[in-house]
Amino acid sequence: MKCPFCGQNNTQVKDSRDTVEENAIRRRRECPDCGGRFTTYERIQLQDLTVIKKNGERVLFDQEKLARSIMLAVSKCGISGFEVERMVEDIRREVENDGITEISTKTIGEKVMDRLLSINKVAYIRFASVYKDFKEIKDFEEFVSKISS
Repeated sequence: MKCPFCGQNNTQVKDSRDTVEENAIRRRRECPDCGGRFTTYERIQLQDLTVIKKNGERVLFDQEKLARSIMLAVSKCGISGFEVERMVEDIRREVENDGITEISTKTIGEKVMDRLLSINKVAYIRFASVYKDFKEIKDFEEFVSKISS
């Protein structure tokens, strides 16, 4: 595994354990060259999942990218990184169980929004403001008024 700090390829596993749901292995690693410590996850992947972006480009589904975008929305909302990781894993598992190999960013965004709405409305609105790409304040106001009522 390549060290994210110095780029060396000789990192060492210091600790391995199952995640709470036992669907991944969490590995704590250390780089002997720079001393950097980081965590990796080894997950079961039934099939490659392709994401169709708004511009039509197709890319591989990136759980970490989705988790980062959700983390931005939930920051200071009392939602832990663990909960976000579980949400991303649940979305991926749901799609895999449905036998889907391609999914649009729109569908992913809707799945995230459905989950955020039931957890925290502020995080839901923050995520939606980016996902729905509001252009004007009135777009934002209309959206907020729909969930307030």
